[in-house]
Amino acid sequence: MRGEITTITKAKEKTMADKLLIVLMNTDPSNPSELGTPFMQASVAAAMEYDVEILLTGRAGELANIGVAERLRFSADSKKTVYDLMRDAVEAGAKLKICTSNLELWGENLIPEIDETVGAAYIISEAMDDDTVTFTY
Repeated sequence: MRGEITTITKAKEKTMADKLLIVLMNTDPSNPSELGTPFMQASVAAAMEYDVEILLTGRAGELANIGVAERLRFSADSKKTVYDLMRDAVEAGAKLKICTSNLELWGENLIPEIDETVGAAYIISEAMDDDTVTFTY
């Protein structure tokens, strides 16, 4: 009986995921006010020592191209560009990835912060992993 209680207690101790997957898919770069939150959350989670991946796909994949995020400010009075927020997240420890299909849509002139190009199977397997929490924007 005592061994069973210990096992149950240890199982309950692990209540939080180790990884945060942020998928920017529906976020439109033509509306930069939508772009601040995901990158700020990635920076905070990485600073808290979580494994953080930001995946750019769909319309948001255009942000991976050199020059696009540099021209965008998430608010009119912000001194930081969206690219600055992306770099902040990477500097905090987040990994920035792009979906393979976006290379066909937006080209391969990518910012140096892109860590990896991944496909649909990778996205699905990461999102379904028990140790991953997925935020979508």
